[in-house]
Amino acid sequence: MTTHTPFRPVHPSEMLKDELEYRGISQRKFADTLGMSYTVLNEILNCKRPISTNFALAVESSLGIPAYILNNMQAEYNLQTARKDRTFAYQLRKIHKLAVAACFYPTELY
Repeated sequence: MTTHTPFRPVHPSEMLKDELEYRGISQRKFADTLGMSYTVLNEILNCKRPISTNFALAVESSLGIPAYILNNMQAEYNLQTARKDRTFAYQLRKIHKLAVAACFYPTELY
């Protein structure tokens, strides 16, 4: 099975930022609605902070966007980002070789 991943991981806040713009909701007003600081919200919307489960639930409550969508997008973003990390990829290859040698895996995957 072939899987396709985007050229660049998409942070869930990119979708949320577009949704706020579409609805005409300012970041300040949205931060006030959620009871959080503007600075923290701005960092989330500019992909500098991850979307937490609690934040996803607050978005669901305020905008009706299901929390699982934001959580799944964040998890996928995290996985794609980790896979693109060369140092970590090297470490994973070493782990895999050791696992193959110990017969944990019947065939090599990497």
